[in-house]
Amino acid sequence: MRAWVVRAGENGERERTALDEGLLLVGWDRLRMGDLADATTRDGIRAAVTAAYPEEGPYTVGNWAGQLHRFVHQIRPGDLVVLPARSGLVAIGRVTGDYEYRPEAADGMRHARRVDWLVTDVDRQSVQSDLLDSMGSLLTVFELSRFGAAERVAALSEGKPDPGRPDADEFAATLTEPAKLYEEVRRRSADQPLTLSIRDFLAVWSVQRRYPAVTEQIKSDLAARGLVTVPPFTEGTLDSQIAVLAGGAEPDESGTSAVTRLSGTTDLSAAVQNAAHAADLLPDEEAETPAVAYRVSNLDSANRMPESVNVGDSLGTAMTVMVLRGYSQLPVLDADGRLRGVVSWESIGRARMADPGADLRAATVRGQEADRSDDLLDWIGSVQQSGYVLVRDHDHKICGLITASDLTVQFGTRVRPFVLVEEIEQRLRRVVDRCIPLDRIRAVVPRGRASRVNSAANLTFGVYGHLLRVPENWAALGWAIDQQHFLAALEECRNFRNGLMHFSPDPITDDQLLPAQGLLELLRSVDPHM
Repeated sequence: MRAWVVRAGENGERERTALDEGLLLVGWDRLRMGDLADATTRDGIRAAVTAAYPEEGPYTVGNWAGQLHRFVHQIRPGDLVVLPARSGLVAIGRVTGDYEYRPEAADGMRHARRVDWLVTDVDRQSVQSDLLDSMGSLLTVFELSRFGAAERVAALSEGKPDPGRPDADEFAATLTEPAKLYEEVRRRSADQPLTLSIRDFLAVWSVQRRYPAVTEQIKSDLAARGLVTVPPFTEGTLDSQIAVLAGGAEPDESGTSAVTRLSGTTDLSAAVQNAAHAADLLPDEEAETPAVAYRVSNLDSANRMPESVNVGDSLGTAMTVMVLRGYSQLPVLDADGRLRGVVSWESIGRARMADPGADLRAATVRGQEADRSDDLLDWIGSVQQSGYVLVRDHDHKICGLITASDLTVQFGTRVRPFVLVEEIEQRLRRVVDRCIPLDRIRAVVPRGRASRVNSAANLTFGVYGHLLRVPENWAALGWAIDQQHFLAALEECRNFRNGLMHFSPDPITDDQLLPAQGLLELLRSVDPHM
């Protein structure tokens, strides 16, 4: 079972018909039944869309084709579907029929699927923020696939509350404000510290990413209460585990602090032990400004134990694992988890050329190791040359592996939001310069700076909202879209852009990108020039 969102039109114009007649409805009226029902592939639908809308550019055509392919072929009877209503409520239904074309129906009502509406009055307040954010795309048809969405939508359809992410820490979810976190730390003994992921820790302050201002606020709050996190919550990925301790408490009868006692404890969970072993990473209260380098530990793969072979294993074992997993190399570890070398297809070939009976030891060559706390930028050249670098923890035990593919994904994820915002700004500049005279552009700029504005390129992002709020300027664009919805999307994108420019070690999720992506798709539709 899958869960989908099918919107009822840009302004909800299909909503009443959809709910009253038990239908899912999409527009694209120039397309007829044969255009969609006979096109079994996305490319086939794309060709039909291109023929029906020849004035549209490839971005828009591809986007529309993807949505229509989902509606016609990917949504199946039995799947759940969400319809966000103009009232702020949410309707949830179960799909009961295949795609059908209704030639006699009114405009915007011809492409349909039958649906049994299970509930039509789900309050958005009962939907947790991550799922609600997923529903926020401006696309007409899209899948809810993240964070156990299908099961959560099913629960909502039965009148139950949103159960939340399946990987969420139920106890951490009860720590809804800093005061509750403080009380929980006070309640616990030093040998049973509070441990949680950095993601859940940040949620106590109702934030998702470690922006500089947020980080400083949390540090200040912790210091005021005499609390510390081990390791620091500023290091590692969002899913790394930390322990929260009363670091400023007096020593106990043994004369040791809570942090030292935690570091010396051996009967705790692996997550707590890892946090304890990292106690030496705690910043000194009198230390100078902390380093802000992008650490090796910021990569997920640096915190994920790689598959390996042990000293004494056969070369056949190594080769079997490499073939089964599609690996180019494997670390060779000793009994303590420390690196003794690397075996690769190249090293195996060289060893076998010298001795056809060579064993694992003969095929093992020296491997590269980076410390978790190293500056990631210092290792990019090495990864590019050799294709990988292994990662060790403070005990010199292997704890991760970074490949060239990991770097591509990581930096691609970080660059993508900037590229997206850049295209939005470029499209806004182009349409403003084309449609709005310079004197009217200068009219919305403070007098002291107006004379320095020679084109839209001199405007800050926030000025576009003021400029396009003027009726005369909006009319000059000639866009057949709702002004208020567009301005709201523009303001949401402005906030997103401002947050982006403050930087954070944490990646932006697909859900957090949705508002900006939706605005870009809208701009591509109304201004299709490349």
